[in-house]
Amino acid sequence: MTLVRPPAVAGMFYPAEPEELRLAIRRYLAGAAPRGPVPKAIIAPHAGYVYSGPVAASAYACLAPAHGTIRRVVLLGPSHRVGFQGLAACHAERFQTPLGEIPVDTACVRELAQLPQVRYLDEAHSLEHSLEVQLPFLQSILDDFMLVPLVVGEADPDSVCEVLEAAWGGQETLIVVSSDLSHYHDYETARRLDNATSRAIESLQPERVHYDSACGRNPVNGLLLAARHHALKGKTIDLRNSGDTAGPRDQVVGYGAYVFA
Repeated sequence: MTLVRPPAVAGMFYPAEPEELRLAIRRYLAGAAPRGPVPKAIIAPHAGYVYSGPVAASAYACLAPAHGTIRRVVLLGPSHRVGFQGLAACHAERFQTPLGEIPVDTACVRELAQLPQVRYLDEAHSLEHSLEVQLPFLQSILDDFMLVPLVVGEADPDSVCEVLEAAWGGQETLIVVSSDLSHYHDYETARRLDNATSRAIESLQPERVHYDSACGRNPVNGLLLAARHHALKGKTIDLRNSGDTAGPRDQVVGYGAYVFA
């Protein structure tokens, strides 16, 4: 029997009705023009779509020219509900969203699980939204692809980088890191902090992305090391916060979209 990871936050973080979800993503993508070469890796936010959907779309729109080339997506996001060391794989063979099912590259997951920092931990995946909210965007922008889903716990940049290197592949493989930026500062403080984080990301300096900089700092910092190894250039293509999209400005969450090519 095929093991399927069902959606956990459909109807909360994004629409549960397929046509409503398609229309929402289409609307977000229509407001985001592709920029520059197709990236090897992106960083996109993972809040509810009403807050971060337009920012995430600006990263995903850059993938459109490679919709038929990208066949595997290595997706990393931080753990919000389960505490653990290292990176968590899962036994699911498919991930389901309202837009359908995505097959997991189980062979790649098994290979990565041979690394000491990677282990199977299904409970880290069962309710985690940081990976799930990226999936409808990927389903909307790409043709058929396989998924390598990894939830990141406490892991240093070198450990995450080693995993990324093992799954790096060629043009057929896209790396996606899911992360929001600063949390619950006033609007101007958030802008200052998030601008500093964006400069660190663009200059591939993981030592400048700290605990308060981004909730996905562990996968982000691993990606920055890998991007440095592969001589990629990082670029900020969108930087806003919930005060710009759909919320008050006294306590905001920051969202950035970044591409690496």
